[in-house]
Amino acid sequence: MKKIKDQVLVIFGASGDLTYRKLVPALFDLYKQKSLPDNFVVLGVARSSFTDESFKEKMIDGIRQFSISKDAPEKEVNTFAEKLFYLSINTDDGTEYSKLTSRLNEFDSEKGTDGNYLFYLSTPPNLYPLIPKFLAQEGLNESKGKIRRIVIEKPFGTDLKSAVELNKSLLNDYEEHQIYRMDHYLGKETVQNLLVTRFSNSIYEPLWNRNYIHHVEITAAESIGVENRGGYYDHSGAMRDMIQNHLFQLLALVAMEPPTVIESDAIRNEKLKVFQALRPLSHVDIQNNVIRGQYTAANVKRVPQKGYREEKGVDPNSRTETYVAMKMFIDNWRWGGVPFYVRTGKHLPTRVSEIVIHFKPTPLNLFVDNKEYCSDGNVLVIRIHPDEGILLKTGMKVPGNGYKVKEVNMDFHYSQLQDTYVPGAYERLLLDAMLGDSTLYTRGDALEFAWKFVQPILDYWETNPNAPLYGYPCGSWGPECADGLIEGENMTWRYPCKNLSDDGIYCEL
Repeated sequence: MKKIKDQVLVIFGASGDLTYRKLVPALFDLYKQKSLPDNFVVLGVARSSFTDESFKEKMIDGIRQFSISKDAPEKEVNTFAEKLFYLSINTDDGTEYSKLTSRLNEFDSEKGTDGNYLFYLSTPPNLYPLIPKFLAQEGLNESKGKIRRIVIEKPFGTDLKSAVELNKSLLNDYEEHQIYRMDHYLGKETVQNLLVTRFSNSIYEPLWNRNYIHHVEITAAESIGVENRGGYYDHSGAMRDMIQNHLFQLLALVAMEPPTVIESDAIRNEKLKVFQALRPLSHVDIQNNVIRGQYTAANVKRVPQKGYREEKGVDPNSRTETYVAMKMFIDNWRWGGVPFYVRTGKHLPTRVSEIVIHFKPTPLNLFVDNKEYCSDGNVLVIRIHPDEGILLKTGMKVPGNGYKVKEVNMDFHYSQLQDTYVPGAYERLLLDAMLGDSTLYTRGDALEFAWKFVQPILDYWETNPNAPLYGYPCGSWGPECADGLIEGENMTWRYPCKNLSDDGIYCEL
């Protein structure tokens, strides 16, 4: 790995939960792995009236609770905490940013950070256009051979129009290579392993096309409801919160063509082509191929659970979706005619994210008398979390007379790599941003094409108040009609378990 330049990481919104639970614990894990530059400073910026010392105390508590290296010796934690500082300013007032410039100049002279700055926006989205503009007014956007990058958390726009406007606003002051749009899903080790699985194994890539694959499933299920995020979620919904960003990024990695090299621009160019090839949905397609649902009250493991409309901050008459299942097509030579099924939902039976590749069945079923085994084709499961790993379902002969066939699992679990350190998603993405590697970040043009596909669905729901919104009980797998999306006799969604290989044996319900 190339050496990281000395730099300051400025976290806007540093008094919030994300910095406490994710960002600073991830930075400490990088420190433990000796991955930080020699001269490195973290400057938290927010309105809250912390001092340097009180900010350090809070972040140490976050490290002790949420870091992978939470049990590190006190001396190491305290040494790392010496890199943490805090500045209280009104972040939506441009006149206050001169204080930030002064503090950065102090770090350059006293800490040797050499004028290299990475700005992380862990703030409400309404500040996304403002903070970069105020930084530019101070000249902090001008690289001139120095690191000047901004990292922006989702949501990146709430619809196509706002996403285009935000991109345009940022590009007025920054080059595209300076803008890092964060999607923490892409920092997960198993997501990155998808590229290796596809492009380093000759047994997979020749089969990765319409000739051998029947359909593809992408699932992101959550076992909890909206909890205390009802006010936010009721203006977002599952389509904006999960599908337009996280799941479309997974879709692009599954469907993209092989890049010429494993470099940022090459990979992001191929992902863009996937979004450009998505078949637009007509009103009829939306009616037939998109199902939305909303969880209703039910007992889960004998514990009463509220319905979505009973959650704090949610409109009692809300039609916001907490579940979406949809069928889509990618109109190119590799995937022509292959359906891609994407679903996400809250208050489902278990928390799991995975990609499922369903291969076509053999042309002739030689084992027609085998009533216990009827293969609809091999299945490859790429589990993103939990129990990260890869599972291949294949038919094998049962020992004894005749040709009795049984489906068996061939699996690999990341937990088997006991002596290998597996970094967290934010740890990997923060390191990439410091290095200037944007491979796992979303590019502006791809983001706009993703919104372009989703926007007609949002518009249809907005203008058709009678469009179906199906209720589903907490703890179920969503509306029953979602099973009808899957094409093929006796085919349905895979209903995964918490444990990758235990489906058909025991499943959390």
